Amino acid sequence: MNRAGLVACGLVLGGVLSGFAETAKRGMGVEDLARLVRVGTPVLSPDGTEIAYTVSHVDVEEDKNISELWMVGWDGRNDVQLTYGPDSAGDPQWSPDGRYLAFTSSRAGKAKGNQVWVLDRRGGEARQLTEVKEDLGDYRWSPDGKTLLLTLRAKEEPEAEKGAKPTPPKPIVIDRFHYKQDIEGYLTAKQDHLYLYDIETKKLAKLTTDEKYAEGDAEWSPDGKSIAFVSNQSVPDPDRTVNRDVFVVEAKAGSVARKLTTFAGTDEGPLAWSADGTRIAYRQGTTEKYSIYDMPRLAVVEVASAKASLVGPGLDNWVGAPVWGADGRSLLTTVGDDRVQYVAGVSVGDGKVQRLTQGAGVARGVTEKAGHVALLWTTDATAPEVYALEGGGLRKLTSHNDAVMGQLALAGTEDLSAKSKDGNEVHGLLTMPVGYVAGTKVPMLLFIHGGPTAEDEHGFDVSRQMFAAHGYAVLNVNYRGSTGRGHAYSATINADWGDKEVLDLMAMVDAAVATGKVDADKLVIGGWSYGGILTDYMIASTTRFKAASSGAGMGNLLVLYGIDEYIQQYENEIGPPWKNTEAYVKLSYPFFHADRIKTPTLFMGGDKDFNVPLEGGEQMYQALKSVGTPTELIVYPGQFHGFTRPSFIKDRYQRWFDWYDKYLGMAPGKASEPVKVAAVSH
Repeated sequence: MNRAGLVACGLVLGGVLSGFAETAKRGMGVEDLARLVRVGTPVLSPDGTEIAYTVSHVDVEEDKNISELWMVGWDGRNDVQLTYGPDSAGDPQWSPDGRYLAFTSSRAGKAKGNQVWVLDRRGGEARQLTEVKEDLGDYRWSPDGKTLLLTLRAKEEPEAEKGAKPTPPKPIVIDRFHYKQDIEGYLTAKQDHLYLYDIETKKLAKLTTDEKYAEGDAEWSPDGKSIAFVSNQSVPDPDRTVNRDVFVVEAKAGSVARKLTTFAGTDEGPLAWSADGTRIAYRQGTTEKYSIYDMPRLAVVEVASAKASLVGPGLDNWVGAPVWGADGRSLLTTVGDDRVQYVAGVSVGDGKVQRLTQGAGVARGVTEKAGHVALLWTTDATAPEVYALEGGGLRKLTSHNDAVMGQLALAGTEDLSAKSKDGNEVHGLLTMPVGYVAGTKVPMLLFIHGGPTAEDEHGFDVSRQMFAAHGYAVLNVNYRGSTGRGHAYSATINADWGDKEVLDLMAMVDAAVATGKVDADKLVIGGWSYGGILTDYMIASTTRFKAASSGAGMGNLLVLYGIDEYIQQYENEIGPPWKNTEAYVKLSYPFFHADRIKTPTLFMGGDKDFNVPLEGGEQMYQALKSVGTPTELIVYPGQFHGFTRPSFIKDRYQRWFDWYDKYLGMAPGKASEPVKVAAVSH
């Protein structure tokens, strides 16, 4: 439904309806990228009366994102900002007595780098709590508030002393099987380890005796005597498997950990201790062999006996972090279910699932304290904000984006389904342009999500709204490989990329055209990551699209073996190229049949991307240059797989608009042009 044509009804003073007035709203444009803010996951105080969270905004002059700390009362009052730029603050955590609020920041202090800082709830300036020389990954307060559990990694090169001459860089020595990771870069022998940091003495001591294996997702037991964590301690080489397990260790320096779980696959965090300290909730995978299609399921392990069991084993969908309910007999989590994500309560005893949020929306970041439950909630027309979950409904607590959203004419998003040629039922979303006039046909962008283990949902989506404001219908498709439809639906593309997905995408394009709203002669396509990869597969399979954009994609699997971060997936899903060369060539048909591609294609990527390295796009760009198909390559310096520089994100949207408009023969878009919306006059 087109929201620009809806009439907004409401109460007026004295209960008298005085008529309607035309209020001009505008479509969302690239400048709004700097106006919208991102609200972070809520963190409830121990007594449940206050909620800390972060708000990230764009600093246009500095061309960076800055995250600041905020706090709002459970009653929705006193929503106040606690920290201010230019240095970001993140990861807020309350002290056990609720008196202090800690956070991480790289602001100037006694020690350089990311450190833990603390604010007194009664007021005053923040003070630096840690002074560690290592890279800080995570932290947790001990139940008595006297110790911090830190996740640290030794720096590759020690910090230079103040005033000392800079030393030349040293060669990076690598002998690991899995040796690259996006953002982290080249992986050496240095691993994340757990340390105890005495707040009063500032002394640091290593928790376990282990030196070889990485440790993470650590949590204190309620009595402070034990610490649970996750580690992959597979022999002889943990790099060749993702067999992570849950361990428990005495909360004393130099302790030896005890393994609790034995599933020969992924046991992962976040971990959650029961209030009595007898059980730990976590998430267990579905397969023993590594697979990107592995689906996390709720599980609980008894600390004393190490007896592990699944919770709600019939729940065939991806679940979020487990959180113990106030009753101690159920787990709260989020469930991704066919274009929505809801909060569920799952009984630990009988596995019964109770849906706690209703409607078409997306819930994330569930937290519970003292019987209060808070979360982030978003819909097609509302940006994520903090909500309270109570009395079977949601109560809004923050309104950071309301002012900007109130200025925008937003497009409505509807469900769309189709049957693929092989009989598969595929689901997706169709968003019509802002101000769409019934009976007309409009250009359409098929925008493909990455993953592939992800799904397009009924949450606020900047890309949809930007293109809808620019005059395009937007089609999002949860092709086979996506989540939200059960594990089998996702895993069906295992070792068979670009086959079933293409059938699903084609069927949904046909279904969108069949609505009579889409111009079949004005179709364009694009995506990022696996969405970019599928774009390459699509343009090698059809010429129906007038223009394409492949971001962080690839068309030749052979070129990425050994240079991206997915070595475990290659080895386990397809096998090494010298053992299964035919499969690699088959899965690389966009490159080996580049002469079939006639669609003008824009390739993009960051030069620091180790997830899907730029080489994947560069090779496809060169191939299209060779065969004479119009193409362009945009390289964004210093960017990883997910862009962080605001000016580059803005630039990417503008280049998408310009590229598609050019090959559709359209005039430059007018996304900022006002759209008249009927509103109540007071």
